[in-house]
Amino acid sequence: MDFTIPGKTQTIVEMMDEFVKKELFPLENDLTSNDYDAFENQLNKKREIVKQMELWAPNHPTQFGGMGLSLMEHAFVSEVLGQSPIGHYVFGCQAPDAGNIEILHKYGTKTQKEKYLKPLVDGKIRSCFSMTEVDMPGSNPLMLETTAVKEKKDYVINGHKWYSSSADGAEFAIVMAVTNPENSTYLKASMIIVPSDTIGFNLVRNIPVMGHSGKGYFSHGEIIYQNCRVPQKNILGNEGLGFVMAQDRLGPGRIHHCMRWIGVCNRAFDLMCSRAVQRTIAPGKKLASKQIVQAWIAECAAKIQAARLMVLHAAWMIDTVGASAARKEISMIKYVVANTLQKVLDTAIQVHGGLGMSSDTVLSYFWCHERGARIYDGADEVHKTSVAKRILKDYTS
Repeated sequence: MDFTIPGKTQTIVEMMDEFVKKELFPLENDLTSNDYDAFENQLNKKREIVKQMELWAPNHPTQFGGMGLSLMEHAFVSEVLGQSPIGHYVFGCQAPDAGNIEILHKYGTKTQKEKYLKPLVDGKIRSCFSMTEVDMPGSNPLMLETTAVKEKKDYVINGHKWYSSSADGAEFAIVMAVTNPENSTYLKASMIIVPSDTIGFNLVRNIPVMGHSGKGYFSHGEIIYQNCRVPQKNILGNEGLGFVMAQDRLGPGRIHHCMRWIGVCNRAFDLMCSRAVQRTIAPGKKLASKQIVQAWIAECAAKIQAARLMVLHAAWMIDTVGASAARKEISMIKYVVANTLQKVLDTAIQVHGGLGMSSDTVLSYFWCHERGARIYDGADEVHKTSVAKRILKDYTS
């Protein structure tokens, strides 16, 4: 691997880093504000500035208004934007829209791209991805109870989904449902576009996450599809390819997530070190003088560096040999980076003491909304088992 960052990419990263620190950090206190509309208006103003700076939609196709950065280039971008909970959103590369854009770009028809993909890349609308179900294991996309049955020229969808992130205010959902129950295990489900104003699309609530329900983009929806009827032309790709498409979506998506988590780690580490050198614990003594705190800082620095290099290596492999050949590396970064994130956040909160438990810093927000990193997109245990099986296969063959 060549660790040299191309000059153009370095310039982009530096511009984004400066913008995040100067323009977005000051807005973070409004994340939990009761006046969400005012907060959203502020974010929209920042988005317009980003577009004027020609830094909008860094990882999306140029023909639809994005910057067209490679996966490796976007990895560096995602690390910088991850420093703030609003970074990816303000720059137009936030999940779940980013993954939906990838799917629409690869599998969408010309009509679907014009109606959904273009305005999504433009940031004029939002979307959600509706796969996880209340009573089914979220780590196993092969187990779905939601069905889409053909009736005349329509699909009639019935099912109960939750953690459809950002459903509140979304223009449409990409729903994963069983269309071909008679097929083999991996070819039963399909992905279907469902506009949120369709009769039978019922957003029940925004799920409280550690006491915070959130609003708009910053929420996780529970949805009941009740005889929800959409035209069969709303299917993405061919019937039965839902699982295959989900895997296409998750590979690059994990790079985005993991580098975002590295950005969170960097922010928490910076806050932790700043707190350690500023906090007086006795006359003439700062918290940083304690060897235990010094050990924590050294351990966190090493963990962040190791995790970061693993993610960049996985991104390099995807760019070089493809996501299928990099499945082991993709799984490994998922649990390594998620655990590094938890460790660094926990240590940073400990160093901050009572301040870390309050909402006076961004740490408590990160803790509430990023603890799920070890659960979503496949729980740690699932990925560890998968990695172990791949390794052991080489020894038993």
